[in-house]
Amino acid sequence: MTTDDNSILESIDSPQDLKNLSIKDLPVLADEIRREIINTCAKTGGHLGPCLGVVELTIALHYVFNTPDDKIIWDVGHQSYAHKLLTGRRGKFHTLRQYKGISGFPKRAESPYDAFDTGHSSTSISASLGIALAKSLKGDPHRSIAVIGDGSMTGGMAFEALNQAGHLDKNLIVILNDNEMSISPNVGAISSFLSRKMTGKTVSRFKRETETFLKSFSNVGENIYNVLKRSEESFKAFFTPGMLFEAFKFEYVGPIQGHQVESLIETMKNVRDFSKGPVLIHVITTKGKGYAPAEENPDQYHGVSPFEIKTGKPIPLPPAPVSYTKVFGDTIVKMAEDDPRIAAITAAMPAGTGLNRFAKLFPDRFFDVGIAEQHAVTFAAGLATEGIVPVVAIYSTFMQRALDQIIHDVCLQNLHVIFAIDRAGIVGDDGPTHHGVFDLSFLRFIPNLTLMAPKDERELQNMLYSAVTYPGPVAIRYPRGSGFGCDLSGSFEKLPLGKGELLREGKDVLILPVGNRVHPALSAAEGLQKLGVEAAIINPRFINPIDGDLINEWASKTGLVITVEDNAVKGGFGSSVLELLAKRGHSNTVRVKNLGLPDHFIEHGPQETLYKKARIDTPAITQAVLKLIAANQ
Repeated sequence: MTTDDNSILESIDSPQDLKNLSIKDLPVLADEIRREIINTCAKTGGHLGPCLGVVELTIALHYVFNTPDDKIIWDVGHQSYAHKLLTGRRGKFHTLRQYKGISGFPKRAESPYDAFDTGHSSTSISASLGIALAKSLKGDPHRSIAVIGDGSMTGGMAFEALNQAGHLDKNLIVILNDNEMSISPNVGAISSFLSRKMTGKTVSRFKRETETFLKSFSNVGENIYNVLKRSEESFKAFFTPGMLFEAFKFEYVGPIQGHQVESLIETMKNVRDFSKGPVLIHVITTKGKGYAPAEENPDQYHGVSPFEIKTGKPIPLPPAPVSYTKVFGDTIVKMAEDDPRIAAITAAMPAGTGLNRFAKLFPDRFFDVGIAEQHAVTFAAGLATEGIVPVVAIYSTFMQRALDQIIHDVCLQNLHVIFAIDRAGIVGDDGPTHHGVFDLSFLRFIPNLTLMAPKDERELQNMLYSAVTYPGPVAIRYPRGSGFGCDLSGSFEKLPLGKGELLREGKDVLILPVGNRVHPALSAAEGLQKLGVEAAIINPRFINPIDGDLINEWASKTGLVITVEDNAVKGGFGSSVLELLAKRGHSNTVRVKNLGLPDHFIEHGPQETLYKKARIDTPAITQAVLKLIAANQ
């Protein structure tokens, strides 16, 4: 936390304190905010680049508007650190993304200045429109402001909201933060249309050249130029993105420089005081502004782990096994080398999903569709109808957005699409918006879908290899972070479809751990053995189809079953085991205890801390087994 007695930031505990400053003090404040963000992220990690890019924009918003009565909704929310510093959380900022500390995203429960919980893309205009309409119905004159990045404009939901906003004609303000980046460089026609190449230098140069050309024709040219100059819409409509937003009946303002705070304040005051109906302000910013490493490599500094400020290099961590993400990326490359049918699809996260190498080696078979998970899935379905084997790599939390497409466009037609679901289960410091703790529950009920979870990185390789040979749609969910150091040098093995793996025999209890809970369960079994308890362990591998025969056999032998999963316990793998045993007539003969994530949203914090709190780690499994045995005596 900043301790300089002359610090302007030290005097800011609310936006009201900000309003007491003169405009000439605001660039100094912006520099102090950037230093605070850099110093904190260097220790805690976080979303560095996005937050550095919107400092002046954030200052201007709180300087001009009367928050929290006026509502600011940050799309995605990973650019909200300056907002948090200006709205009473400066003293807690050092706890950013730490267990029991402040969230890295807007959170209504955390502050009245956080108008809407965000974490997923393209939602801000919809939420802001709802707030604007509610204010209109109540006769509340305060404004609703959405801040959305150009990357989020690749999401169809943003355009659905623009469409309705233009129709309703309410006092909605949309700030388009245009930095040509979401996480990775933006893709698609919308991105090209909004690019600075069009909105900045090109337009200015065109205007200058047109003026010179027309004025060369004496009075006639001068008259034509004056007509065009009086009608700025002529340039805006044909040579800037204004035509796009005006088609949605928005008043378009911009583009304006996003790091000149005085200009931002003047523009926002004009919009606040004189505009009626929906307005879009197009602001050009630089992602990572003020920190050279982040400006030079904005995609690498979007989200960072702790780093050295002087060099920008990550602080070295103890050696760890290769990550599941890298194993996926390397495996899919090896498979694609031998199978030209394999294609890879990502939704704006080629690096995050491990597909960068695939993209370089097989550019004709790699597709980044932008932040558009629904489209990614149906696009994959179309590829599959023509014999391509698409592998759709999306984080679990974002896959939630495409559930209808998975059901209707892929599984209903029994198409051979492979879903690589990264970041399944608890993910850590990004918290409840990013934990992937529902995928087993929302996927296991879908007909035709084969659903798997590997116990380690070697099994992930084999599942990917097997998925190409299975009929119909296949989903593989795997966790964030490192594996267990398995030997990955051998050839791939095909797993028998729907068959589990007996890892350990035992007469007293059957433990059924899913995916990353297998190794903690094995450790628990070793400890239980020292206490005289013999635990059988089955690695289910398949959540659907479940290996009913193997599970039924060992459940009958032991009479006691413990299921363990890094997923919501409601409707998850444990529920499928209960259904299986009831169907096999064991409702009254086999006692079952389901361990999984509780029926509330999981807070942010280190993975191991959250596993412990959820009681799905080794000590908790051991204790659950002992309690179940004691209750059965």
